[in-house]
Amino acid sequence: MLIPVQVGGGIRSIETIETLLKTGVDRVVLGTVAIEDPQLVKDACLRYQESIIVSIDARNNMVATRGWVQDTGTTAIELANVMARNGVRRFIYTDIERDGTLTEPNFTAISGLIDEIHLPVIAAGGITSLDHLVVLQKIGAEGAIIGKALYTEDIDLKEALDTLDR
Repeated sequence: MLIPVQVGGGIRSIETIETLLKTGVDRVVLGTVAIEDPQLVKDACLRYQESIIVSIDARNNMVATRGWVQDTGTTAIELANVMARNGVRRFIYTDIERDGTLTEPNFTAISGLIDEIHLPVIAAGGITSLDHLVVLQKIGAEGAIIGKALYTEDIDLKEALDTLDR
């Protein structure tokens, strides 16, 4: 069985995207470059279509870039709409105020984004329980990124997969 692999972080050129895809990466995650060079994202989508994901990292619904330290003045929905027009077909949405906090996801922001763009969204930030995963599934999230909740054993992965597979 092959495990699909996504890679992101610091990717700023078509050449890097091409190299990653040639080595067997399934999806390339673009973040800061979506704000700084939207034409590159558009070109990547024309060439590699479903292999491109844009990661939207937001604080108070405003996109932050460069490792979450630079505020952009652009809302998550504004960026998603521009990227969708540029050919992006899948997004990761991270509420950076909740990431790693073991609180709860920003269901309102995630649901609003899904309802606005009508494209697959993978949710991240604050996911702590099986109940959170069930709610994310109900509001239409394609997937979820859980990290700390696995380490703390707040979420049992096998139980989560069994529950969500029903």
